[in-house]
Amino acid sequence: MIDQIHGIILKKTPNYAVLETGGVGLKVLSTINTLEAMPAKGKKTLLLTYLHVRDDVLDLYGFQTSRERETFLQLIGISGIGPKLALTILSGISPDKLRNRVIAGDVAAMTAVPGVGAKTAKRIIVELKEKFTKADNDSLGFEELDQTMSGLYWDALNALTALGYKQKHSNQALDKIKQSGELKGELESVIKKALQHLMY
Repeated sequence: MIDQIHGIILKKTPNYAVLETGGVGLKVLSTINTLEAMPAKGKKTLLLTYLHVRDDVLDLYGFQTSRERETFLQLIGISGIGPKLALTILSGISPDKLRNRVIAGDVAAMTAVPGVGAKTAKRIIVELKEKFTKADNDSLGFEELDQTMSGLYWDALNALTALGYKQKHSNQALDKIKQSGELKGELESVIKKALQHLMY
């Protein structure tokens, strides 16, 4: 799986950018915030990424900060919210503001975000409120997650998400493997161990 890319910006649009790395031009779907923060065409940039696999389509999503990527992963872990809707949500509201509105249970403010209806807003609040209130106010726990999640962890998480498992449940399974000291070796082996926990 692709965890991050560093390359030259060949093209920027309101919805995506094309980065050249290793002689290959990669289309990276991004939020408005990330695209606006990126340097001009012809300059180099680094994006944290998430590869979404569905049927015969591979979509690569890019984020400027670990906080934005982690919020994106939390959103797509909610039933009914796919990557494109999550991207739309994060284009209409920053991770910090989203957190504040979720904790406040502000359904009205959430529905002001394009693409978010009342049912979706309530689902987001129910799913994320406890996570946000438990997390540290400054870091939201994102820095800690990025430090402890190895590349193998992210690869396994992406693979399990692609198989249809919720990100929340996949995280729990991988955390158990990590705590037992078995988060090592081949990716296939880690995925098999995680599936044992998910099927239990």
